[in-house]
Amino acid sequence: MRIDAISQIQQVYGVGKPRKTSNTSRVSSGRDAVEISSIGKDIQTAKAAVKAAPDMRENKVAELKKQIQSGTYNVSGESFADKLLAKYNEAAGLV
Repeated sequence: MRIDAISQIQQVYGVGKPRKTSNTSRVSSGRDAVEISSIGKDIQTAKAAVKAAPDMRENKVAELKKQIQSGTYNVSGESFADKLLAKYNEAAGLV
């Protein structure tokens, strides 16, 4: 293999020193900008509303606690089973 012929090979393949291009146009030095779509704004509003909402309904929890402590809270086994089955079907994608 001849290493001294490398310049001839570069000429054939057009490989060589990088050439500088002339007349390059500069992009105006503006600022970057971001626009949020209306859907994105709606999602932000919904997220803020969910974040501001309480994790649990205090009045409902207080009422149930009072019923449990007084012994007046009764749940039908059949009602519980129906709701449990409905949630299972919903989670499994059967509904």
